Amino acid sequence: MKILLTGAAGFIGAHTAIELLRRGHKVLGVDNMNSYYDPALKKGRLAHIRKTAKQLGKEKNFSFTQKDIADLDAMEKLFKAGKFDKVCNLAAQAGVRYSFENPESYIRCNIIGFFNILELCTKYKVKHLVYASSSSVYGNNAKVPFSEDDRTDDPQSLYAATKKSNELMAHVYMHQRGLSCTGLRFFTVYGPWGRPDMAPFKFMKKILGDEPIEVYNRGNLSRDFSYVDDIVKGIAEIIDGPNKSRRPVYNIGNSRPVQLMDFISTIEKTTGKNAKKIMKGMQRGDVYTTFASTLHLEEDYAFRPDTPLEKGIAEFYNWYKAFYKIQ
Repeated sequence: MKILLTGAAGFIGAHTAIELLRRGHKVLGVDNMNSYYDPALKKGRLAHIRKTAKQLGKEKNFSFTQKDIADLDAMEKLFKAGKFDKVCNLAAQAGVRYSFENPESYIRCNIIGFFNILELCTKYKVKHLVYASSSSVYGNNAKVPFSEDDRTDDPQSLYAATKKSNELMAHVYMHQRGLSCTGLRFFTVYGPWGRPDMAPFKFMKKILGDEPIEVYNRGNLSRDFSYVDDIVKGIAEIIDGPNKSRRPVYNIGNSRPVQLMDFISTIEKTTGKNAKKIMKGMQRGDVYTTFASTLHLEEDYAFRPDTPLEKGIAEFYNWYKAFYKIQ
């Protein structure tokens, strides 16, 4: 298939591009390459995609263009020329805390940009749109594990609100415009080529640099840390599946919440270094726990993430040392 992949220079996007190439698809990657974090990391991911594509003998199956999904004219030219079978929209302004500092960027990318994707997929008769949602839509849900059938009307940040809005917008386009859409609620993804604004990356960087780490809510938090290879296999399974999923949204998570202090301990054991901890209070926009039920994903796609935390952290550590040339 010919697939448009937005956010291709992003963390999950780069891994997804490689997985789709491995499966024999042609991929056009799109990313605006903004400076929310170091663009050099995004350029490194693109170089990694191209290198891997060459190793697979699929270098002609990947191409990239720097575009912003909020630019309707630029995106329409791609759709008109591309004749895409399916679209995977992973482009988004990410980050919970940053949404309090720069809310406009979330509206532009996550709302206007996603609207453009929905419109163009409908206009150019794309068979299936697979798009990124987030576990943040569950807010401080007291019921665990989180199920796709739970209410999601208590967002704790503008980022979460934009992701919930994406699901509602997709719902309208499915039922009123006939566009096949599947949303994926990701749960705290980590691994090689990860995002510097996320806790796993921050902890690794500071522990290796002998700098103190900030531990929010004094460590009384838990997260469903999910290894990136598992996540992208789930994305690819849904892209390769029927043009219409049985459900409009699926959780993709490890289904094994880890206490924050245990997560830090795993990094310490992997690196052989002890973390210097600064205990902080609860941060605005944070939630106390995330915990994915993946029963629907297992039932409909016979797929469940299963990478143990220890293995995932070791892979992340090895990549980090190699990329940043740490002895």
